[in-house]
Amino acid sequence: MSTQWKIVLCIVALSMVVTTAAAGPLTPIQQLGKIMYQDLDFSYNSTQSCLSCHHHRSGFADPANSLDPEASVVSVGADGVSLGGRNAPSSAYAGFSPTLHWDNAHGGYMGGMFWDGRATGKILGDPLAEQAQGPPLNPVEMKMPDMAAVVQAVRDATYANLFRQVFGTDALEDVPSAYDNIGRAIAAYERSGEVQKFSSPFDRGQLTARQQSGAVLFEAHCAQCHSMADTPPLFTNYSYVNIGLPTNELLTGNPDDLGLGGFLEADFTSNAPLFADADYAAQYGKFKVPTLRNVAMSAPYGHNGVFPTLTMMVAFHNTRDTGGWPEPEVANNLNDDVGDMGLTDTQVDDLVAFLLTLSDDLRMGP
Repeated sequence: MSTQWKIVLCIVALSMVVTTAAAGPLTPIQQLGKIMYQDLDFSYNSTQSCLSCHHHRSGFADPANSLDPEASVVSVGADGVSLGGRNAPSSAYAGFSPTLHWDNAHGGYMGGMFWDGRATGKILGDPLAEQAQGPPLNPVEMKMPDMAAVVQAVRDATYANLFRQVFGTDALEDVPSAYDNIGRAIAAYERSGEVQKFSSPFDRGQLTARQQSGAVLFEAHCAQCHSMADTPPLFTNYSYVNIGLPTNELLTGNPDDLGLGGFLEADFTSNAPLFADADYAAQYGKFKVPTLRNVAMSAPYGHNGVFPTLTMMVAFHNTRDTGGWPEPEVANNLNDDVGDMGLTDTQVDDLVAFLLTLSDDLRMGP
């Protein structure tokens, strides 16, 4: 048997493993998290929820961006005017990411949440729960004045008793504790079978000949970062790389985005650093390797949304160093595994065909 078909058979076998996360009704904490995930009162003017920018129809990324990835690359805040500085990543499958840490075997940082890892998980022990706490208080996103205002929205809500049922009768009395539990509940929902479905054609082992060819190419050229080592595969190793994305001209006026290095620099100079990494410049320009599950639904691509189509994103990986692309936004610490992969146009199309198989059946989303 050829090596190519051994790889295909291995991929199909991995894809057909059934996980408990994708089965069963929501637990009380997941149901609570789902309600809060959709609660418009988590924004200052009751116009925006987590669902607004992380919708199942767009693979749990921003639906406005996916509908018009040529012109809309970052999310609009609850005020209808403010713009974020980065493309909203998918909230699906994010809960598998570990706490941000230095991995000696990998020789780099792994884990955490957000493109730059700033939701480290060091505080709550759960990066996803810490991530969920960010948008309501972000002044260009949901713009709530403080934690107390968010907790008060829960106190006033019809589901307040469910919150107390899940976390205790006095769970809404202490604001910091209640806000932590808001994050935990939303994270519990994001880990539920409604969000992490594992229901794609890949998971069902339904690949055409072209998609199987793309799977072989993926294993050879992409799986080092978009790992298939988990069961089922999650298509990320949770690491940070600078693939040399060019500046997005739609975001002109923004400073160069230093990614993980920018976060570590701010952390290093803070009063209570979590990492105290004096070599933060070695992480400039590096961003979290995203899962590729539902990637076909979550255009545009890259932390700055610079590529509106999946084909353009794959082509950039293939020819960054040979195809006359614009200069990188951050030229430091470029990853050498991409840029001159030597794929033909047909092979690029095959790779994209494989990536299309990673889209879940999301008709039963929230």
